[in-house]
Amino acid sequence: MRLDPFYLIVSDISALERLVPLGVRLVQLRIKDRSEAELRDQIARAKAVCQAHHAQLVVNDYWRIALDLGCDMVHLGQEDMETADFAALRRAGVRFGLSTHGRAELERALALDPAYVALGPVYPTLLKKMAWGPQGLDRVTEWKGLVGSLPLVGIGGLTPERLPGLFAAGADSAAVVTDIQEASSPGARCAEWLAATREYAG
Repeated sequence: MRLDPFYLIVSDISALERLVPLGVRLVQLRIKDRSEAELRDQIARAKAVCQAHHAQLVVNDYWRIALDLGCDMVHLGQEDMETADFAALRRAGVRFGLSTHGRAELERALALDPAYVALGPVYPTLLKKMAWGPQGLDRVTEWKGLVGSLPLVGIGGLTPERLPGLFAAGADSAAVVTDIQEASSPGARCAEWLAATREYAG
């Protein structure tokens, strides 16, 4: 598969509902610490919004709910991979992307035949305390050499100004969280990202 070069990650359905209509084609709903009922409600609403605007929804972590609601793509971190039923996901035709931070994690991920792999943080990030230091562009190039035609997502500390270096290093898509989430106008910043990544779209 081919990923859109702009991979938006939002932490709440309200942000997804505001930003996807701007022209976002790939969006991950990454929600934490909500009740089962609220998780289901947000994921169902996200699915409807993405279908209406021809965007690909990626559900973070909650693969069981994604299966129940008929979503077709999930993203799993290394910890989530311990409990995920990959056979069930494959039977349902649900594609999955996997996070990686080191060679052992990458090898494990590739053995599962994911739709894409993510590498991060490429640059220092303020999103959360990370167990890994910045990977840097050389690591992006190394990862692309190892994954070949499989899409590679770069995440962590990205800005529109850093896109040329990221894509030149071999990434296929730029995942963005904080730069838009913390912007004074998330909508305007999202529009900047859409414009900046347009030249990399196939």
